Amino acid sequence: MVTWRLDQALVERLHRQAQAERWALPVETFAATLESSARRALAAEPPDAQQLERYVTSLHLVDLALASACALGSEPAWEHFIREYRPGLYRAADVIDPSGGARDLADSLYGELFGLGERDGERQSHLRYFHGRSSLATWLRAVLSQRHVDRVRSVRRLDPLPADEAPGAIPSAGGTVDPRWAGYVSLIQRTVAAAVSALTPRDRLRLRCYYAQDLTLAQIGRTLGESEATSSRHVARARREIRAYVERELAEGQRMSEAEISECFAAVVADPGSLDVAEMLGSELGSELGSELGSELGSDPRRKEVRQDRSRGKETSRAGRE
Repeated sequence: MVTWRLDQALVERLHRQAQAERWALPVETFAATLESSARRALAAEPPDAQQLERYVTSLHLVDLALASACALGSEPAWEHFIREYRPGLYRAADVIDPSGGARDLADSLYGELFGLGERDGERQSHLRYFHGRSSLATWLRAVLSQRHVDRVRSVRRLDPLPADEAPGAIPSAGGTVDPRWAGYVSLIQRTVAAAVSALTPRDRLRLRCYYAQDLTLAQIGRTLGESEATSSRHVARARREIRAYVERELAEGQRMSEAEISECFAAVVADPGSLDVAEMLGSELGSELGSELGSELGSDPRRKEVRQDRSRGKETSRAGRE
């Protein structure tokens, strides 16, 4: 019989690593959360102790502890969750629907996450379905996106069918998506992550300041003890290095043709939001770099115009503050 019991010393170490004591999360509850995650991921084959340990130590433990505490109804954990994750969820909603229609989905999602409903006297928080294999921010965006898709499908089912003679009755020839693109985007995600990891710590810090913290080049220069022009050159060089790394890996590592590489870049340009640079930079605010790198990797003719607008916006903001 397969046992999912984790070693007590391992659980206590992971409990400390997850900083679960901040939320007064019992060690036993955290152990059950870890075991539930492992059971879901490794059910296909009986795990041994080493396999179990490798799996649980690979999880996003801090996020998992927070989600587990929120599911239990911990007020400090929930307040922290609202403060740290609501802004990101709203940003994701605005990306999904720039008209603001997805914001109500984000708000309604909080009721499910908090666990307003009960069954047999137990809170039914949707956070029980978070197993820590991705970051909590990534999981929340995925849940929100699925809610949006479900709502669109529901609305479409209620739409009346067009008349036979109406233009809407004629199927559109456009709008089809190459089924290979999902694989291309996934490949680019992995390759860009490796490229970012290959940068020097100082280059990663510049990118994090510029894209995640939204600092101006002058502010970055003052922080790092260099001129604004030097910061600008290093940020531009880091982007070029990422692109060169990706192109080299696709051509040599993946043995892809120029046409296939162009298809990969086109897939990212079509959906730059899928390039989750936030986790690569250790921040929840990396969507702008994802969008810009999507254009950097591809051949979008609007790329130069977008960058110029963004630079002008930053300089205007800086001038206003000065």
